[in-house]
Amino acid sequence: MSAIRPNQAELQKLAADGRTKTGPVVMLNLLKFKERADTGDGSGRESYNRYGREVKPMVEKLGGRIVWQGRADQMLIGEEDWDVVALVEYPSREAFIKMATSPEMANIHHHREGGLERTVLIACTEVTPAGEA
Repeated sequence: MSAIRPNQAELQKLAADGRTKTGPVVMLNLLKFKERADTGDGSGRESYNRYGREVKPMVEKLGGRIVWQGRADQMLIGEEDWDVVALVEYPSREAFIKMATSPEMANIHHHREGGLERTVLIACTEVTPAGEA
């Protein structure tokens, strides 16, 4: 099972990345909801949706945006199933770290943590020219 919060070592590694202050980063989110939220106030999906409504303005205030979000319909390759996939772009890794470590995030994170059974969060950088991996 994955962690729900980024750990300090991973945030430090992200901060040490040479691209921290320049260039956008897209965070790939794979989300699996709990049937019932730990907070006792509805389903895991409902709890996560409360988090989403509160985090979206924080992302936008830092110059970020939700690029795409959708239901994971069918696993074709892999062993873990996911409920939702989301791509969230930040103007820099520094902006993501600022948000992730902010007091505002600390105040709303319980909705995310209470609603998720497991998650994967991957920092991604565009590869250019298009088509090269």
